[in-house]
Amino acid sequence: MPEDSPNFLRQAVPTQPKAAITGAYPTLRLRRNRTHDWSRRLVAETHLSVDDLIWPVFVRDESCPDAEIAAMPGVRRFTLSELSDAVGHAAELGIPAIALFPYVEDAKKTPECHEAVNGDNLVCRAVRQIKAEVPGVGVICDVALDPYNALGHDGLVRGGRVLNDESIDLLCRQAQVQADAGCDVVAPSDMMDGRIGRIRACLDVAGHQDVAICAYAAKYASAFYGPFRQAIGSGAALKGDKKTYQMDPANSDEALREVALDLDEGADLVMVKPGMPYLDIIRRVKENFSVPTLAYQVSGEYSMIQAAAQNGWIAGEAAMMESLLAFKRAGADGVFTYFAPTAAEKLRAG
Repeated sequence: MPEDSPNFLRQAVPTQPKAAITGAYPTLRLRRNRTHDWSRRLVAETHLSVDDLIWPVFVRDESCPDAEIAAMPGVRRFTLSELSDAVGHAAELGIPAIALFPYVEDAKKTPECHEAVNGDNLVCRAVRQIKAEVPGVGVICDVALDPYNALGHDGLVRGGRVLNDESIDLLCRQAQVQADAGCDVVAPSDMMDGRIGRIRACLDVAGHQDVAICAYAAKYASAFYGPFRQAIGSGAALKGDKKTYQMDPANSDEALREVALDLDEGADLVMVKPGMPYLDIIRRVKENFSVPTLAYQVSGEYSMIQAAAQNGWIAGEAAMMESLLAFKRAGADGVFTYFAPTAAEKLRAG
């Protein structure tokens, strides 16, 4: 590839072969470094800290009585009157950022997704409140239409087909109202082609040059999203599936193409979603691009650990910490996880 190609610097740099392991048993005993807690800590190759955690937070209107999410034990939807205390606690734990997701009442869902671009919608009100009351926490806003769509899709639907370019027009307006409200990061999760560049241009024209874009660059059409769709109320509305725009779980090389395109269009951070079933993708993205790379430990992953723990089948806290460490080992710089407050408490306690 010529050096003047825009993708030249993003090509993988061949790694140098590592020196072969020297020595043999019994002279070499790898268990020596595992003997004590202090020695295990001393030689640990990967470290997890509270700085690695992003907490996804569900919000609801006061008129919505459903706080608990049956499919996600321990996770609830917060009203705005509860939100500041919850986010304030996260800030006290040292969690650097939260990601907001709304539970939208059916009456506000339409095929045209008008509520998504309402500057006084639930998300925008939540952003303004957090920025006023807990200003030190980063606020990430999801850019997608599924919470507002009467048909449950991330884009506009016409004749059973999810439209790409027409959806981007609306996504740009959604990102702008979120930025106007004061969010720090917009996170397009829709997987429409070309949306990162369009959103970046829209934000810049509107004077939001400092609002970052976290691209859901490699988002797969996964079976692990079910509890999340219950949490935001989009599951029952969904007609069909999302396989025409979310990625095929069989593909790995395609993920690198998606990431490269989003970076060229102006993404500041990229994400792989889901997390644990796609650790290989996280590793490939980090090694190929060396950019801030996030993972999303999605609702299905969280709920499986919680359900198994509640049944006594696994040690829940240990599984939680092991799963988060695995993301770091794979190359993730940060992790969206519903375990964030619990994990932060554990890390704080040492």
